Amino acid sequence: MSVAASDEQRTREDLAALYRLVAHFRMTDLIDTHISARVPGTQDQFLINRYGVLFHEVQPEDLVKIDGAGRVLEQHEGTPPLVNAAGFTIHSAVHSARHDIACVVHTHTADGMAVSALAEGLLPLTQHALKFHGCLSYHDYEGIALDLGERERLVRDLGPTNHCMVLRNHGLLAGGRTIAEAFVNIYYLERACQAQVKALSLGRPLVYPTQAVQHKTATQYEAPGALAYCELVWQAALRLI
Repeated sequence: MSVAASDEQRTREDLAALYRLVAHFRMTDLIDTHISARVPGTQDQFLINRYGVLFHEVQPEDLVKIDGAGRVLEQHEGTPPLVNAAGFTIHSAVHSARHDIACVVHTHTADGMAVSALAEGLLPLTQHALKFHGCLSYHDYEGIALDLGERERLVRDLGPTNHCMVLRNHGLLAGGRTIAEAFVNIYYLERACQAQVKALSLGRPLVYPTQAVQHKTATQYEAPGALAYCELVWQAALRLI
């Protein structure tokens, strides 16, 4: 096996594991939502789930390699595998424009959708939420993402540096420089939304950290060693599955 083929196989295995972890933490929505990973050494090729496979079932061979035009880049017996059309729109947009992002996770959890429907979006109520202080983007809802023209606006709203975005009236999107970082980002973002929904449901006055503390905490999350932390979390999470 060549080095390139070996790197792709490792990415397939890690991406399949990420699908199963997202299922383990109950962030799925039947056969909808999707996770993708860039094929190592390429700029516009990525792996995404074969449409119709539940997340807890995903194996490396269930991942379909496509390019930015949606062409399946592998030989398959019989009918080519289906890829979720909305998933292609969202993931191809990010992978084509943001070559620093290796993995993209999109979810439709109840709490993520609830926060996406709030005018104020994600509030700085918890330590988990402060990870995204000053670096969380928002994209207005345009209907089911079947219009390829939306890709330009998705990329514009994500911006040149942010890795995470709230899709208004829709759900959440989290990317990462590695599969491990994308996992940590979606986990923290989902947990922040869960905590916010619970806090707001209490109907009591809320306590907000000062702006200085919000900025300090966000900076701490981006300290040297952030990727090493993500890898440590990833290796621990793999033992769950």
